[in-house]
Amino acid sequence: MERVQKVIANLGYASRRGAEELIKNGKVLINDEVASLGDKVSSSDVIKIDGVIIDKTKSNDKVYYLLNKPRFVVTTSKDELGRKTVVDLIDEDKRIYPVGRLDYDTTGVLLLTNDGELTNKLIHPKNKVEKVYLAKIKGIIKGVDINKLKNGVFVDNKKTSPCRVKLKSFDKKTNTSMVELTIHEGRNHQVKKMFEAINYDVIKLTRIRFANLDCKSLKSGEYRKLTPKEVKRLYNLGEDDA
Repeated sequence: MERVQKVIANLGYASRRGAEELIKNGKVLINDEVASLGDKVSSSDVIKIDGVIIDKTKSNDKVYYLLNKPRFVVTTSKDELGRKTVVDLIDEDKRIYPVGRLDYDTTGVLLLTNDGELTNKLIHPKNKVEKVYLAKIKGIIKGVDINKLKNGVFVDNKKTSPCRVKLKSFDKKTNTSMVELTIHEGRNHQVKKMFEAINYDVIKLTRIRFANLDCKSLKSGEYRKLTPKEVKRLYNLGEDDA
């Protein structure tokens, strides 16, 4: 017997968190009864998502892709408005989904997989997985404002955790700055809102690293499979420091 959200995640239909959201929204049935978080299922139980029976005999082979996400692509498995999604960019028959989210106009490192266990590890706040962003902002950022970012600013009435901030460059002619931020939280539109909190507008935003992965070798829209060594390092995150 296993919890239904774990079964859904392990079969690659959604991340563990995504499966929990499906259950909370009443979209999961067990033997034609609405599922609840914590419900356990056996191999003989019939699970439906949005009225469709999930195939528990499908291959459990895990796949892992690193994508250099281009602008104006939605970070989801499917989009109700018919926009192109990050999953559309990858030639893979197995059902995969993105690990976390990048905004519609944000570019850079994105991991996609059907491994629910790893996804849960990477996005769970307690594991503090680092995400590094390079932001082009309007204005020449002041030292006092860099310190505000480092110490935390209020976003949606909650203070952000301390983070690392580096001024990479500035251009007086265009009145812009390039700022690198290393955070481990994953709130909605967090980086943009952090700059907004100190009165700077983000012109362009790129995630240049996620955990130990970067996409320097990939052009915009290109992807590759992770190596077994890279997958192992993701699973071992934090253990070397324990």
